Amino acid sequence: MASSSTPTQPAEAIDARNWAELPRDVTAMILKKVGVMDLLQSAQKVCMAWRSVSKDPDMWRSIHMSGYFGEDMWDEMGYDVEKMATHAIDRSCGQLVEFSIKGFGSDGLLDYIGERLLSVFNSAIAESWALNLNLISLSEQSMRASQLRRLQIIYPSSISDDGLSETAKKLPLLEELHIYSGFLSKEALLNVGRCCPHLKSLKFNSRGSRAPYMEYDDEALAIAETMPGLHHLQLLGNNLTDDGLKAILDGCPNLESLDLRHCFNVNLGGSLGERCSEQIKYLRQPYDSTDDCEFDMTFYNGYDDDYSLDDDYPSGFSEIDLMSDVDGDEYFEFSCGSDVYEYDYEDLFFGDDDD
Repeated sequence: MASSSTPTQPAEAIDARNWAELPRDVTAMILKKVGVMDLLQSAQKVCMAWRSVSKDPDMWRSIHMSGYFGEDMWDEMGYDVEKMATHAIDRSCGQLVEFSIKGFGSDGLLDYIGERLLSVFNSAIAESWALNLNLISLSEQSMRASQLRRLQIIYPSSISDDGLSETAKKLPLLEELHIYSGFLSKEALLNVGRCCPHLKSLKFNSRGSRAPYMEYDDEALAIAETMPGLHHLQLLGNNLTDDGLKAILDGCPNLESLDLRHCFNVNLGGSLGERCSEQIKYLRQPYDSTDDCEFDMTFYNGYDDDYSLDDDYPSGFSEIDLMSDVDGDEYFEFSCGSDVYEYDYEDLFFGDDDD
């Protein structure tokens, strides 16, 4: 009697995976790892399931975008990064909690964030009133106009004091503001402090300088005057003096961490150093290493090209702590050929279909 045997499937059939049949939450987790740029350009076009997940507002509660593609810039490759950012903001449907940009940014983009989140909320309010629900009081409306809690701006191209000030008025729940090399002044800080009473973390960083006479406390005084609720403060490369630091310690009694690296006008010897040690749990001093910084910490020495910190500080502090993390397919409809934000998203991203 002939023995029967179960036919075996080819190895390639066993290993095959239908990615479209993954559970929705697993697909969402994978697509969040892809990144905004690749998700908008290509990943959402893989299949209908992925497209559906990519349109879920929960996917866009946290948006991180960089204008860099390796060592190149996206805009130099023909992409309109700001247009892509506005589309990502639209996808959040007012649920945006965290927004981070690097290597690009303008007053117009900041204004779009505030206006878009406000308009989504106002639409919900109007619908509530139309149904005679009136679930949210007028006093609560202004506080809940935007859910944005964290805003990070790194190497922005054209963001001004006025632009940040106007946006701050629409972000009353903002808790963290991180800025590096933004060419902003005390006016922006004053307005942020006044408009964002829940602010707990501020990073206001720039390239430090050892040039003589570059001492001013305007930014430190603005922080001390308007941000009493701060718990964490980073002022890399700031030109504040001991007086500015004293004002911050007086005006921000809840401060737990303070980063003063490359703040070369501050002298933490004597009573001021003792006070910092007593009041601050985590203190980074002016000449502490910047090796763990994610930014270019090259500073202006204000002397001749051969000047080195080692001349004045032979204990080993280097002249430059330099870190750089500048971290396409088709041009797609995000090319720089148009400045208009209004377009048909369905045709843009997936072509014509019947769904």
